[in-house]
Amino acid sequence: MVFSSAVFLFGFLPLLLGIYYISKDKMKNYVLLIFSLIFYAFGGFKLLLLMISVVMIDYLAALLIDRTKSKSLKKVILIVSILLNVGVLFYFKYTGFTVKIINRLISLNIPIPEITLPIGISFYTFQAMSYVIDVYNKKVSVEKNPFLVLLYVSMFPQLIAGPIVRYSSIADEIKKRKVDITLFSSGLERFILGLAKKLVIANSVGKLADNIFSLEVISTPLAWLGAISYALQIYFDFSAYSDMAIGLGNMLGFHFDENFNYPYISKSITEFWRRWHISLSTWFRDYVYIPLGGNKKGIKRQIINLFIVWLLTGLWHGAHVNFVLWGLYYFAFLVLEKFILKKVFLKLPSFVLHIYTIVVILVGWVIFRAEGISATLKTIKSMFIPFVTKTTWQEILIYLESYWVYIVVGIILSMPIFPKLKKWLLEGKFKRSVAMNIFYYTFVFGILVLSIMFLSQATYNPFIYFRF
Repeated sequence: MVFSSAVFLFGFLPLLLGIYYISKDKMKNYVLLIFSLIFYAFGGFKLLLLMISVVMIDYLAALLIDRTKSKSLKKVILIVSILLNVGVLFYFKYTGFTVKIINRLISLNIPIPEITLPIGISFYTFQAMSYVIDVYNKKVSVEKNPFLVLLYVSMFPQLIAGPIVRYSSIADEIKKRKVDITLFSSGLERFILGLAKKLVIANSVGKLADNIFSLEVISTPLAWLGAISYALQIYFDFSAYSDMAIGLGNMLGFHFDENFNYPYISKSITEFWRRWHISLSTWFRDYVYIPLGGNKKGIKRQIINLFIVWLLTGLWHGAHVNFVLWGLYYFAFLVLEKFILKKVFLKLPSFVLHIYTIVVILVGWVIFRAEGISATLKTIKSMFIPFVTKTTWQEILIYLESYWVYIVVGIILSMPIFPKLKKWLLEGKFKRSVAMNIFYYTFVFGILVLSIMFLSQATYNPFIYFRF
């Protein structure tokens, strides 16, 4: 089940909210837990049992760590818990990939197993692991109620595509929270705007990206148009899901951390990764990079630590050589910025830094999106070695005629223009203006109607990050 589906919008969500708000406070968590499990069960009952099993293993591990006095035994329990989580993730996500590599390296013909990838497994295993690690490090108190730990991991807004929520950020709200009309309405508004980002922009530019990347011959203008389209698609697809997750959380009384902060306005790759998929970046920083020593053990060790983090970041996204290359690609640029280009960057104008960053990002998305190394090299070659066919400009005009509005609106909304405009309308010159409030919320309602119209006509409605 996806948020941008009729089943969710007109069935699941209204039913949940109705039962949730008529339930007594002490029952709200159990209502939310039951609906979250039903939500995940749409992907398969066996996969639901797997998720519950992972959570219960980590629940027991955290309890044992809390009750054990021996530091060495605590560490053993933590390591076993992490290995079990990583083992489950490896089996379902990387077994086939590993077998393919073994077959190629030593010329074997081991049958490649067909294993169904559980939806959201990369997200919920990371959340479960972070809970146990934080209990071990005494950053959070152990939760003795298994249903609350299960609720923390399985809560449907963020379960299958993030953001990766830390237990410490919502522990108090799980036990006691209050939803007033202001929080609910802000959550509803955030959800509606996220829905529009997905259905109106991401799906539209996604069709364009798919059309271009499926071409056997890609000219230079088309290669750049395809890269830009995919960059807009993946941003509006994933940030839309995060917006909807945060909005749903607000509607239920929770405050989830932001996951995107206008990453395409960045002036370096370092800044980009402070703004893109923030919950994943900070997870790897806190649970991998810093425990490895971070930047406190010399430059050589710091570079090794960065290499490990970005190799794992690439692999986290999928069992494919392109994802590994994508992770190492960003590792290379981060090392360049930290140790070689740092002083040069201080002398360059902002617009030059921004152009550099956008070009690096676009090439990165080609690596991420292309099917295999040969397709990646072919597209990147087309981007930087001028190549035009007889039909190139005709194809460009046909594509732009159908998609230019979505591209332009996408580029505009990838900058922090909308929140500034909203602030000016509702908090600035027109503060407390009833007419302006009516105008703004009528506009939001119009966005909802437009989204439903797009949904009713949709034959293309993927969520890119569901496969992770």
